[in-house]
Amino acid sequence: MNNYQHYPNSNYYKNFNAQNVNSNQDLFDPYTGFIHGNMFPKTYDPYKLSKPYEIKPLNEQAQLLTQIDALKFAMIDLGLYLDVHPDDQNMLNTFNQYRVQANELKMEYDSKYGPLLLSNDSLTAFPWAWNDRPWPWENK
Repeated sequence: MNNYQHYPNSNYYKNFNAQNVNSNQDLFDPYTGFIHGNMFPKTYDPYKLSKPYEIKPLNEQAQLLTQIDALKFAMIDLGLYLDVHPDDQNMLNTFNQYRVQANELKMEYDSKYGPLLLSNDSLTAFPWAWNDRPWPWENK
């Protein structure tokens, strides 16, 4: 039994996963992939959008969040690709590059604006410090 037999239209999934997407040249950059909702130009279908909506951050904090979001999106999309193509070393290298960049940006964000996630190491100190800094939507 192949992996696609439980899907109603198994030929669609076979054809989709068989796309020749196997090198870094076949990827959008993280921001472009983020606004397109797809890291792979060969499989991108704009559907009803003639042009994706551009994100225009209003300040440095919003810019950092957008960069983090774009890298996280790229990691999720590449992770899905790697689930199907686990032996693609180029894509794994790109995934790890984005992971390192995202972690560096999260550390920069945390140092400038406070913890982004509840899993941040700075929250292990006593007393509880989650609410010490202004929230992203609050003015300083």
